Amino acid sequence: MNSVNLDPAHDDRTLLDLVYGGDFVVFSPRPSVAALAAFAGEMLEAAFAPHHPTQAQFHMPVEQWVEIFAPVKPAFIHHPKTMRLLQDIVDDLSLDPDQWFLDVPRLRGVTCNGYLTSGVGYAHHPHRDTWYSAPMQQINWWLPIYEYESNSSMAFHPRYFDRAVRNESNEFNYYEWNATGRKDASKMIGKDTRRQPHATEDLDLDDVRLVLPVGGVQLFSGAQLHSTVANTSPLSRFSIDFRTVFLADLESGRSAPNADSQPTGTSLRDFRRARDLAPMPDDVVAKYDIEGLDSNAVLVFEPESLPRV
Repeated sequence: MNSVNLDPAHDDRTLLDLVYGGDFVVFSPRPSVAALAAFAGEMLEAAFAPHHPTQAQFHMPVEQWVEIFAPVKPAFIHHPKTMRLLQDIVDDLSLDPDQWFLDVPRLRGVTCNGYLTSGVGYAHHPHRDTWYSAPMQQINWWLPIYEYESNSSMAFHPRYFDRAVRNESNEFNYYEWNATGRKDASKMIGKDTRRQPHATEDLDLDDVRLVLPVGGVQLFSGAQLHSTVANTSPLSRFSIDFRTVFLADLESGRSAPNADSQPTGTSLRDFRRARDLAPMPDDVVAKYDIEGLDSNAVLVFEPESLPRV
């Protein structure tokens, strides 16, 4: 298996090379990461009150749970404080804010015992983020909001890091996903019918699971094959993940290996420079924007409105 590096001594290049090589990086609790988790926790606890978010599913039908959680996700994602907290993490880890670009963080809720496995509580099948038009330079950051167990975590399948898997990524169009897939998430309660790339061969799903304390964060390549563990713990699991890319590597082409990803379009327009949230330069996007543009293309997803929570 690939290595797990705990609190490695690092500069930008060392950190990137570890993750591009298929290693995992884990940072022990840091104030900046804990602040991001706490902010999300405040929003969740206000929305689900009087019930704690990890236990709310036991006090309401699933339709009500979705009605509560669905607006919290975009409210957190697009809150102006959220991106400032991400900038604090870059600063806390002494990363170059002119080279590191950030995507908005996603808020995830994984209920237990099959209560909800679709839509806003989607349990991800084995996949690489690069099947969803992420650049091969993408680094994923994942952190828990509350304590959780191995049986409610993420599963990694590192044997496939640089080994091709037959899959449907050649049928995935990022701009079509922006137009329909994201906004339809809250409609998917009984079954998720959104078109997403899956493996089309049987996989050996021996896995690696990392359990972090609140305030800790793990980094892994967007090319890592990973999935959501079926939550058999007694609590719902809430987490945050966000993505980063390094500008110099986008310009040079340095990245993790591409074993099998063939989607259309690119998510690079979603990223903002850590120093000042300036957009990704157009000439960099153009290097990776392969096909996919038509009159219905939605290059960057924007919610129709942001709900008050």
